[in-house]
Amino acid sequence: MTTAEPTAPAPAPDAPAVLEDVAGMLRTMLDEEGLDDIEVAMDTRFTDDLELESIDLVTLAGILQDRYGQAVNFAEFVADLELDEIIGLTVGRLVEYIVRCLRVAEGS
Repeated sequence: MTTAEPTAPAPAPDAPAVLEDVAGMLRTMLDEEGLDDIEVAMDTRFTDDLELESIDLVTLAGILQDRYGQAVNFAEFVADLELDEIIGLTVGRLVEYIVRCLRVAEGS
């Protein structure tokens, strides 16, 4: 009888992997408005570049929770921001938040 080698847990995703995930989520959301071909990068702004409204951010929060579970709480993240920070929020700032949350959840 052979014993299976224990497998190490997968490392928490890094920023490029999370950016790819978030960009895919945003493209799916924007596809409904015919904007699925928009470039999504770290410096892409939710309001100015993607023209997302507050209801879109609520939708994104749900998608993030479905993908990452309780480790990523978008509402809590946004609650800590000033209004001008929310208006100028970039995809990169969200990606960095997600990476931090996943690393904390992993215990790194």
